[in-house]
Amino acid sequence: MQKILIADDSIVSRHLLEATLRRWGYEVAVACDGAEAWAMLERDGAPALAILDWVMPVMTGPEVCTKLRALAREEYTYILLLTSKNQKEDLIAGMSAGADDYIVKPFEPQELQVRLEAGKRILKLHDALLAAQKKLFKQATYDELTNLFNRSRILESLRTELARAARERLPVGIVLADIDKFKIVNDTFGHDVGDAVLREAARRMQQSIRGYDSLGRYGGEEFLLVLPGCDLGCAAQQAERLRLAVCEEPMHLSGIDSPDGSSDFKLPISASFGCTTYHPGTPTTVEALIKLADEALYDAKRMGRNRVSTRHDEAAPVEPNFDCELEAAMA
Repeated sequence: MQKILIADDSIVSRHLLEATLRRWGYEVAVACDGAEAWAMLERDGAPALAILDWVMPVMTGPEVCTKLRALAREEYTYILLLTSKNQKEDLIAGMSAGADDYIVKPFEPQELQVRLEAGKRILKLHDALLAAQKKLFKQATYDELTNLFNRSRILESLRTELARAARERLPVGIVLADIDKFKIVNDTFGHDVGDAVLREAARRMQQSIRGYDSLGRYGGEEFLLVLPGCDLGCAAQQAERLRLAVCEEPMHLSGIDSPDGSSDFKLPISASFGCTTYHPGTPTTVEALIKLADEALYDAKRMGRNRVSTRHDEAAPVEPNFDCELEAAMA
């Protein structure tokens, strides 16, 4: 049922309009003056349709329009002004205040009904456009397979945290993770299973990070983790938490033929992690930091996989003893 607000200081007009709208199937909210109408429209969940009398005590219909449009909310309110004014200048003023349409009193009920139907079509189009915008934003920001940040978004997050860290004189941990022997998984079980492994690894890692950390799919089976406030020891500690989250329990994959012929297959999966840290005041770039993390990741792979390795920027000062309180934060 479509909800609609009517605001009119005339009791007779208000009751007649309310009865008409309820007969047409609307759920009606009623305001007796402009201030009451504004109070109802500025709240969350306000009616998407509103009929406002032009002349009301405290606040006029156009004044309510102006205040509502100034909020610039995503949710749109279609406003129909009800007026006895029919001068061109008055109507221009009402539309300029933010009204979508107007109807001159006295009016025919059929005319009002037609104008409200037009308003409902506008609201439907607005909702469809908003949904499309949100979908496009998600496609541009998130990795479709893992539902983590995509490469461009996680790099943007890293740049943002580096800029903040430079201002606040705090470190930033950078971690690259790579699923071990992922090519063998794809070659042995197929890409559908490989995709399932990536989704599950992403889910486990996402559940193991702090609320203000950022995790994204860097490419293929690689993931990039940005850790605000983490020195190298803290970054390594967090990477170890993620490593355990990935490998402690085999991944339960249904619909796969296991070696013993059963339909349920638990696939052991591990990941390797390379860590480095940005230190405020140390000249560096995003590319240089990722290169250091990648070198540390290569060290972890070379040393047998399923481990955490670190690389320290030689130009950086000796690390202070930052207490990131990781265990308390993740408890």
